[in-house]
Formats: sequence, C-alpha cells, structure tokens
Amino acid sequence: MSTQRERAAHTRRNDPADLMALVRRLYPICRSITGDGVRETFDVLAESIPLQRHEIESGTPVFDWEIPREWNIRDAWIRDEQGRVILQFSDHNLHVVSYSAPVHRVVTREELCRHVFTLPDHPAWIPYRTSYYAESWGFCMAHERLAALPEGRYEVMIDSTLEPGALTLAECIIPGESDEEVLLSTHVCHPSMCNDNLSGVAVLTGLCQWLAGRRNRLSYRAVFVPGTIGALAWLHLRRRGLYQIGAVLVLCGLGDAGAFTYKRSRAGDAEIDRIAAAAVQASECGGDVRAFTPYGYDERQYCAPGIDLPVGRLTRTPYGEYPEYHTSADNLDFVSEAQLQGALALCRRIVEDLESNRRWIATCPYGEPRLGKYELYDNRSGGGPDADQLALLWVLNLADGRHTLVDMAERSTVPMATLAHAAERLHEAGLLRPARTGESLRPLSVE
Repeated sequence: MSTQRERAAHTRRNDPADLMALVRRLYPICRSITGDGVRETFDVLAESIPLQRHEIESGTPVFDWEIPREWNIRDAWIRDEQGRVILQFSDHNLHVVSYSAPVHRVVTREELCRHVFTLPDHPAWIPYRTSYYAESWGFCMAHERLAALPEGRYEVMIDSTLEPGALTLAECIIPGESDEEVLLSTHVCHPSMCNDNLSGVAVLTGLCQWLAGRRNRLSYRAVFVPGTIGALAWLHLRRRGLYQIGAVLVLCGLGDAGAFTYKRSRAGDAEIDRIAAAAVQASECGGDVRAFTPYGYDERQYCAPGIDLPVGRLTRTPYGEYPEYHTSADNLDFVSEAQLQGALALCRRIVEDLESNRRWIATCPYGEPRLGKYELYDNRSGGGPDADQLALLWVLNLADGRHTLVDMAERSTVPMATLAHAAERLHEAGLLRPARTGESLRPLSVE
C-alpha cells in the first residue's frame, strides 16, 4: 500500500485542475455493465489515482442476482438495398442497444422499426437503451432519420459477443488515522454520456486526488462500479467489512447547469444527511434537499434493508428531470469545467465537515475559561462577542462529550466550518481534547 508521501507526489503529478479533459478522453469509450470498455476506462483512471481492480466471473451469484455474460462489440450498421450506410455504430456508441446479441440478416422496414428506438419529441437526438437481462438486439437513431427511410429491405449487422467472462469493478483506498470508512461511489457503465456517467467519474477521481494529498482522520474508499449489478457485486465482495463504513455518498449527474440536489438516506437523519444537506443549502448556487425514495442510482443497493448503510446521493439536476437525460444530447457541450469544479468544491466541503465532526471534552468545564489568558478573546472589547468569539463560546459550552460538531452547528446556527476552526483553536490552547468513545462530562450537581 502506498505511503502518504507517495500518494501526495502522485497527486501533484496529476493535478485535477482540468476535469473536462478526463471527460473528453473517456467520452468515446463504449462502456456497459461488463466488457473491455469498463477496463479501458479504468486504465485511464489508473493514470491519476491508485486503483485496485476486481474481476467477478460470469455466473457468480450475488445475493438475488447473478453476474451476466460479458458483452463486447466491434461494429454494427444498417444498410439499404443499394448498400448505402443508414446507421454506423462507429459514429456514435448509442446507436446500438447495449448488450445486443449478434445479428446479421435482411429485414423489412416494418421489422426494422420493431428493433429501432427513437425520440419523437426530440427528433434529432439518439436515445440510450439497454437489454442487459433479456437477450435481444436493437438500434437507436434519430427519429427524423428513421421517418425518412422508404419502404424496402434493410441489411442489419451487429458484430458483438455475449460470452462467459467477468464483471470489472475498481476501488481507490485512501487510509486515514481511523479504520472508520467513508464510502464514495459512482457508476461507470454508460457509453458516451457526460452528465449521467462521466461527471461523477471525473469528480470522484478529482476528489480521490485531493484526499490522497492530505492527512485524513477517516479512511476513504472510492468505488467505481457498473450500475446496480456492480454495486451489488461490491457489497457481496466486501460484506464482512461493511460495519466499518460510517457514511456513504453516491456521486452522479454533477456537470449540468442546475443547482445541487441532495437525497437523504433511508434513515433520513444520518450524519451524512445532516452534513451534506447543510453544505448544499449553504452553497453559492443554493440547492434542494429531498427525502429518501427507494428508486434512483446505487444508493438503493447500499441502503437495502439487509445492508442499511447511511447513504446519501449528490447530484445537480436529478435524473429524468432534464430532457437530455439518457440521450445523445448529454454530450460534451452539456457539461462544463465550472460546474464540475463547483461539484468537486462541494464534495471537499462535505469531506472537511465529516473530518471535523467529532465529540469534544472541555478540559476546563467549571465555569467559562478566561479566554483572554489564552489570547482567544479581545480584552479591550466593550461590546458583545463577534462571530469568531461566539463560535468559541458555543463549542466550549457544548463540549461535554455528548455533542458532535454537527450537533453544535444545528443548535447554534453557526456554520460548521467556523465551529471547526474554533475547536482547533481551543484544542491548541489546551481547553479541549477529543472525547473517548462513550465518554461524557458529569456535572458537579449530580456527583
């Protein structure tokens, strides 16, 4: 396992300043829930962050599911009776239904239409469709192109394979001072879509680079998994270590122009809920905090009743609430560096708040300490305390071992970052120390 110094050097060589560069590089790769496209994606990510990969063989049971056969595709096209190319897979990855079985035959226009998906409401866009668990074949194309096809016969060809292989997933593990883990997750199974796929991949990669270059109290495990089956496979693989996970954050849809949206955990009031919700609401562009629902991305796997991890989801505009969702319009023009960097900054804020959210014990709890003696108070002040001094007083008053920093923030309405800075100043002055597990102050009145 790499040392902190090695990880910091790795980070300096791979500054996450240009997240769009990573998005542009990954955009042409045809990914699915299995196959070489996922492996190629991990090859690219491994240039920036240390990855541990896992290959889980087809047919392996994972809870109520089974790892499917591996799918790869080399080429696909539709030609008319004159041999003219109507559709070419190499022009856009979305032209073929993901997991299409191989086919090479001549069909009528009527039969062709039964195997072609379009978007009549957006006639110039290509939809994204999959057929993971029911073997079939199909194409996706712009509705205006399909409508222009005359009656006749068409040659269709999909050069793909569905064979025993493996599902590939990857982890980036960044150990901290504690064994308690924060799990960060994003899906890597969508081909050539920038917001619903690559934005989460890019932001999580940048977050890993930043985490690897700093000293952390908590340990972090970033997982890059194919949606649904990949998250289930990871849970099955790590089922004996899940007790170490104290918070989970699913990242996706972070590159569009919308404000942030945080979806709460199944419990609704977990530590990650309280911290992430406050960070979203305090962000420059504002944001929305929504209640848990049992549908969405991989948060629904991590919070299944037999798993029940404290998992929240961070997006900008939620899935299905923008017309470009799951279409060719979710392209390189739909996301921006500024939006990705804004998401990365918010993720850093959430991490910093998780890091600082601990319980403290006041070392001088019998009356308020004379802060001026510790150069923490302006003795010349004749008015009330300023914001920084008030933060010191709030922390001292609630440092009884029973209140975490997020408890203090909610009680005082003082921003958590301000309280964290106050706690550090008090700690340095010897007026606070971290509380031990289960430790709390007993007032003199009950002794």
